[in-house]
Amino acid sequence: MKVLIFDTKETLFESLSHYYINEIKANPNIHLGLATGGTPVPLYEKLIEDHKLNKTSYKNVKTFNLDEYVGIEETHPQSYRTFMNETLFNHIDINLNNTKVPSGMASDLELEAKKYDKLLDEHGINIQLLGIGTNAHIGFNEPGSNLNSGTIIAPLTQETRDANVRFFNDMSEVPTVSITMGIGSILKADKIILVATGANKAEAIKNTIEGYITKDVPASALQTHNDVVIYLDKEAASLLSK
Repeated sequence: MKVLIFDTKETLFESLSHYYINEIKANPNIHLGLATGGTPVPLYEKLIEDHKLNKTSYKNVKTFNLDEYVGIEETHPQSYRTFMNETLFNHIDINLNNTKVPSGMASDLELEAKKYDKLLDEHGINIQLLGIGTNAHIGFNEPGSNLNSGTIIAPLTQETRDANVRFFNDMSEVPTVSITMGIGSILKADKIILVATGANKAEAIKNTIEGYITKDVPASALQTHNDVVIYLDKEAASLLSK
């Protein structure tokens, strides 16, 4: 693992966005694994800004999202498809047919998971972007998840639902189940970038980087991958011993 620590969140995302822009320019057919939630939003904003100013093109880029809620339509305001469209895709020149998000409304969810894994295996991901939960989940692979699994149908912990309730009217609307790339799926990416900001992520980051590889810390499985870069601000890095 390579760990990069930045003085501020702003400098972190400035560096990360430059990296992505350079990679997209170098390989216009790149395959990107994307994440949702609050963490990647500043990155997406900078990619949009660059696209408008410098015309970096996404016409041939393919994207594959980590996960989706089960039980809400893709047109729902809080679906991850809606999130990606509104936060990134609608503001760049990407072909929406090249943007893949697993379906949380499939009549056969297990079959949908297998189909998504097949899609990932056929195309491959060059760079997988990850955030991390306060309990060290990646995607919706909660503590106790199999560290080798493909795409799975996964229940959400109360901690994760509590973190996401701010996006809904109340807790009764927050989904309880997700479809998510499994940790085994994530680890197939050529390169993995994990981003964490804020003191509330510090313990999860310490356990991910310095702890044992264990199901109790899903992100610790990243220690087994040969090309992982972790972008941290000072607060998220505050508990690291070195």
